[in-house]
Amino acid sequence: MPLIQIRIVKRLHHMLSNKKVMDFPIGFMQGRLSPIVNGKIQAFPWDYWQQEFKIACDNGFRIMEWTLDQDRLYDNPVMTTEGQQEIRELSGQYEISISSLTGDCFMQAPFFKVTGKARESLLLDLKNIITSCGLLGVEFIVFPLVDNGRLENSEQEKSLMDGLSLIEPDLRNYSIKIVFESDFPPDRLKDFIDPFPSDNYGINYDIGNSAAMDFDPKEEIKAYGQRILNVHVKDRLLHGTTVPLGQGNADIPKVLEELDSIGYNKIFILQTARAVDDNHADVLSQFRNQVIEWIK
Repeated sequence: MPLIQIRIVKRLHHMLSNKKVMDFPIGFMQGRLSPIVNGKIQAFPWDYWQQEFKIACDNGFRIMEWTLDQDRLYDNPVMTTEGQQEIRELSGQYEISISSLTGDCFMQAPFFKVTGKARESLLLDLKNIITSCGLLGVEFIVFPLVDNGRLENSEQEKSLMDGLSLIEPDLRNYSIKIVFESDFPPDRLKDFIDPFPSDNYGINYDIGNSAAMDFDPKEEIKAYGQRILNVHVKDRLLHGTTVPLGQGNADIPKVLEELDSIGYNKIFILQTARAVDDNHADVLSQFRNQVIEWIK
């Protein structure tokens, strides 16, 4: 049998063996299949980002959420012409879809907490990020309003809304939606998201963050469930850090049940704890399989 036919047969066997996991829209946060960077649970994996495509494919993953930091922002391959072409090639070769991007850069350098030229520069960054995502077919940009990016007063909230109004034509042009991740309690988050048009804005629901703040998922999903467009799956201790699934305060089966009750059928992204023995692919696959069992 010619070599190319052998490769095709091997790929078909691999796809069939992973059909069970591929039937579920469960992806992973970029970097979760790479060695930990500078002790951080999440950071762009500069030295390993290309290898992650193959590792993901070999382990039955077909969905990746990109990560973008403020540090070296314009060096990130998602922001360069050459990098975008390489991303397209790797996505095609390994059948990996990138439908969402987490903008940790917005949390690390929030434009709504500065003024003058600094604000203008960060808004230009946002505009360029939207353009880059549009060229790659990224549908959702996760905008974290937590930690350093949390909204602390009404002035910051107005500054956020005013700044975003300037880039809404870009969102419409590329059919991109900004999905906010927030630490607001349910009713407050509903009041916050209501003025934003649903054509361009939604919510990223982070299971672990909500659990750490002791929010009731039933109340959350009742308040703003129809605006949820992306879900981050992780577990956290009450008022504490990220831990392996099932070891924290998150009642993930209950959350999945509540999401199912409103007909949520979009993507789940594993933003889970890292492996203590550096065997990241096996640990992430175990978490994925556990979520599938909960969904079923």
